[in-house]
Amino acid sequence: MTETFTAFEGQQRLASGPLGEVALAIKGHTRPTAAPIVIFSDATGHPVDLDLRGSNDEVLARLPAEARPAESANEPRGRGRPKLGVVAREVTLLPRHWEWLSAQPGGASVALRKLVEEARRANGDRARQRAARDAAYHFMSAMAGNFKNFEEASRALFADDRRKFTGLIAAWPSDIRDHVVKLAWQDHAG
Repeated sequence: MTETFTAFEGQQRLASGPLGEVALAIKGHTRPTAAPIVIFSDATGHPVDLDLRGSNDEVLARLPAEARPAESANEPRGRGRPKLGVVAREVTLLPRHWEWLSAQPGGASVALRKLVEEARRANGDRARQRAARDAAYHFMSAMAGNFKNFEEASRALFADDRRKFTGLIAAWPSDIRDHVVKLAWQDHAG
């Protein structure tokens, strides 16, 4: 799943989507106000800094590799199976761990994938809920920290009291209110 980002100009949402799309939308945006533009990661709620100088190609080239548009099919391929989303990376284990992994049916890669999937299933829902709540809180702190009911809304968020939370933030600017609700109760499954 591609990570998404959302840009705000003051209290107004400007763009949402993959980082490259958001960056180019902001670069092409004519600014009717002097309000700052801030881009937030929807996965973490943290602001992201981008260098939007130069041409569109130069802006995209400065993005992290995973946020750039897909490379051409004529590019030389590295290890892994990129079309399947498989990326070769290094894992450091003790010799006894490598011995156990190589003795597993299908080898080390298959065994590691099975272990990761089992752990994701066992802890997935809790981890996704915690990540969503944390992302909402980080975004709220940056964009609504001085708003009425911020403290009470934060307590309701961490208590997972959606009804109370949405009631407390009902008077907030609609783009901020809607985005924080989206972050708080969206699934960050990947």
